[in-house]
Amino acid sequence: MVIAVVALIVIGPERLPKVARTAGLLSGRLRRYVGDVKADISREMQLEELKRMQQEVADRVMSAEISVKQEIHSVTQEVNSVVEQSIAGTVSTTEMPSTANRMAEPITPPQSAAPVTLPERS
Repeated sequence: MVIAVVALIVIGPERLPKVARTAGLLSGRLRRYVGDVKADISREMQLEELKRMQQEVADRVMSAEISVKQEIHSVTQEVNSVVEQSIAGTVSTTEMPSTANRMAEPITPPQSAAPVTLPERS
């Protein structure tokens, strides 16, 4: 209120409407500019957050990949060891790991299975 009275006295009643209009336009431009800067800063912050999240996911995937590769290597070594021992004839089924015991058991056909006869070709 005090600013309006001082402006009326300093600028004068003839030019005051034009100055007020110009001040309003400049104020609107300033507000839009500040809003745009805030939006740009917000977008940059979101972009940085997305980049950080992407890096976290990539790190987790890499960790999982390494873990899976280590597990595959471990299983491969175990299987190779069992195969080598089996070839050498030094493994009994009691020394084999539980999965190897199941693999070493002979597969027997069911008792109710009828013999299969194939048609002769002429």
